Amino acid sequence: MARRRDILERMGVAALGGAAFGAAAWSGPALSGPFRAEVLKPGPVAAPKHHIRFGVCGISHDHIHAMVAAIQRGGGELVSVWGLEPDKLASFVRRHPGVRVAKDQDEVIADSSLQLVLSSHIASERAGIGVRVMQTGKDFLSDKPGVTTLEDLARVRATIAETGRLYGILYSERLDVPAAVYAGELIKQGAIGDVIQTVNLAPHQIVQHGGDAGGASPRPDWFWNDRQFGGILCDIGSHQIDQFLFYTGSTKAKVVASQIANLRHREHPHFQDFGDMMLRGNRGFGYVRLDWFTPDGLGTWGDGRLFVLGTHGYIEVRKYTNVAVSPRGNNLFLVDGKSARYIDCSAGPLPFGPQFVDDIVNRTHNAQDQAQCLLAAELAIRAQMGADRVTDI
Repeated sequence: MARRRDILERMGVAALGGAAFGAAAWSGPALSGPFRAEVLKPGPVAAPKHHIRFGVCGISHDHIHAMVAAIQRGGGELVSVWGLEPDKLASFVRRHPGVRVAKDQDEVIADSSLQLVLSSHIASERAGIGVRVMQTGKDFLSDKPGVTTLEDLARVRATIAETGRLYGILYSERLDVPAAVYAGELIKQGAIGDVIQTVNLAPHQIVQHGGDAGGASPRPDWFWNDRQFGGILCDIGSHQIDQFLFYTGSTKAKVVASQIANLRHREHPHFQDFGDMMLRGNRGFGYVRLDWFTPDGLGTWGDGRLFVLGTHGYIEVRKYTNVAVSPRGNNLFLVDGKSARYIDCSAGPLPFGPQFVDDIVNRTHNAQDQAQCLLAAELAIRAQMGADRVTDI
């Protein structure tokens, strides 16, 4: 047991072979069986190819900080911000001391010098902001969920068709996690054959202790109201549906079954703390489990897991921690017909921001397929609307 523990502790710092991303040789003790441990090396840091100006219209969820960082990596210049919450606005300005504080939403949306507007405002109001942004000739990037009703989704799609603008949704559990990005690269290379199924386990923590995942400060009133946050399947489940569509390559899909419950937060009758769903696409199957029960002992906001089953192997991603082994996130495990591999992806690239800025400049869809982005939103809404509400547990 001690030898196994030593090996696991070394896995975060040792490496072997690494495809196009590069890796160094594993120099730890010999391992029994066809097992390899690797470290994904960072690629060269390229200077941004483009420069755009962008503003922020709504900072209700702390995901906005990662959104801003992504666009800045792509050459974006942050110009202005509007925020409803004084404490979050003060924190945002401390992080970005040169930003101009707008007096209202219109000051950001109507600014003709901007090419892009970001928003993590109250979830149910994001689509309305995005429609107004696109109508002024700008592109839009929303925090998830980007849309919470089918009526708003229809407005978004109609406005895209009318204006030709981009409506992006930063599904950060795939797009802002290096191990999830690398899983996509491996699947594209055929590392596990054809994808059959994805399984996502997505526990979350209501009261967190720092960081930008959303719960470092007390949760606002809208967090407990499913008409405003969208419901558990629409809100955090949209992350997982995006992954199901992306990794299976499905362009059509439906919700086979879904259920929701409020098990331990009855003082908030419009909240759900548990939900799950089954999905079927034209290229594979999916299962998602969501909850708000992460205990403090984990040390982070959630032990998010992704499992991708293929015809010739499987991938597991332990996104935010390797529980009881290492607090390091971005752990990827790949098993195929030849070996079992561990890959530390902590230093892997995050291409979304530069790609999205490039899409804005060149009117392309390389960072995120527009149809797939909104299909994920639609399935999340439909899963929420059609869910069995369990009340007898």
